[in-house]
Amino acid sequence: MISLDDIEDMTSLTRDEIAAIALHEHVPEADASLLGEYLMHVHNGPQRVTAMICDDIRAALHADDLDGARALYGVLHAFLIAHPDAARGAG
Repeated sequence: MISLDDIEDMTSLTRDEIAAIALHEHVPEADASLLGEYLMHVHNGPQRVTAMICDDIRAALHADDLDGARALYGVLHAFLIAHPDAARGAG
């Protein structure tokens, strides 16, 4: 049987990036893994992942969840370092 760890390991995303997608889309992390991996291979998909993480940061700030916003900012920062084509306006 394939575990969640196996699914997440088959993607080009980190577990934190997958968790951010799951948070944004309100889906389980297994589904977010598949969605995220798909998005990383379609036109403007990486920019959509960036937008999802930014939306999550904004939602955390509106909810006065500064710790959550800081953690998500760290996820965004690492994502943009690993995937520079994901920056808005790229590609």
